[in-house]
Amino acid sequence: MELMAVVEALKMLTRDGLDVVIYSDSSYVVNSVEKGWVFGWAKKGWKDKKNVDLWQEYLKYHNKHRVKFVWVKGHANNPMNNRCDELATMAADSRDWLVDFGYENGN
Repeated sequence: MELMAVVEALKMLTRDGLDVVIYSDSSYVVNSVEKGWVFGWAKKGWKDKKNVDLWQEYLKYHNKHRVKFVWVKGHANNPMNNRCDELATMAADSRDWLVDFGYENGN
């Protein structure tokens, strides 16, 4: 869900070429981009990777902007991270979810 949130946030941008800073408590998402793993996965044809559809969609938007990730420790009394957790919980409880079509279709 963390990766889908990043993709959906980038989709909301109305102009290309922006400097974007994404704060996340997902070390997997942050490290995948900041350490360049995702770019290697793409070059190797996504062999044995999960969420390929979301990573491919992320790269479409990554290439339109200058994206930087900052990792924040989760559950560490960070007011903004706590707020994100509240919003995520409210969204999950609402059952008004975005559909991950790649997952639903077995990709």
